[in-house]
Amino acid sequence: VLPIVPGAIIYDLGIGGETDWGRCPDYMQLARAACEDASTDFALGNIGAGLGACAGRLKGGLGSASVVSDDGVQVAALVVANPVGAVVMPGNGTLWPWAHEMNGEMGRQHPPGPVGDFEPDLPVESRIGGNTTLAVVATNAAMGKADAKRVAMMAHDGLARAIRPVHTPFDGDTIFALSTARMTLPEPAEFAIARIGALAADCLSRAIGRAVFAAEPLGAMPSYRQSYPEAFADDDNRR
Repeated sequence: VLPIVPGAIIYDLGIGGETDWGRCPDYMQLARAACEDASTDFALGNIGAGLGACAGRLKGGLGSASVVSDDGVQVAALVVANPVGAVVMPGNGTLWPWAHEMNGEMGRQHPPGPVGDFEPDLPVESRIGGNTTLAVVATNAAMGKADAKRVAMMAHDGLARAIRPVHTPFDGDTIFALSTARMTLPEPAEFAIARIGALAADCLSRAIGRAVFAAEPLGAMPSYRQSYPEAFADDDNRR
């Protein structure tokens, strides 16, 4: 068995922080502590693997989103948003995934008008392998390996809805899919997988937006709230 999941990491050493851990970093102990503290109630933004994450020219972070369909199918996404691309529309500060927002989780934003400049704005210090967005999408519907792979493939669309540009030579984007198998996959199965994959993409898009929305500044990396204070000045303007 190849341990592919532990190999999914982000490069976060360039943002600063304590690195004087000697010859043997306490990663194993830290992982065990994280598992022991796992809970259904957790913070977003500068937490866990999201602490050292960056999203383009802004602070990235940890994001999460979920949805429950009328027939009881649950779909959720957890993401470490660390892309080289921007999660914000150029010129107006609106988060790209604004259209998928639920319950005001991204400030009830709306673009003030057409986006005028579509030229990608990449940080000049970008380097190969320096960025990546890691995510896991999950459902309570039972899935086999092939179905899980299909859901993971479809979930990548959520990256494209929230990040521009995405899947660049600087990114190593990775998405895992899993199932708790607590309910039988609805029939017909092909339609159920298609729906779960679509919902997974929506949740992932929201999770990325929430990661940046919740992030706080760290070192020289500004947060979304810090860079676009007008997005939080008057809640009525965002309804």
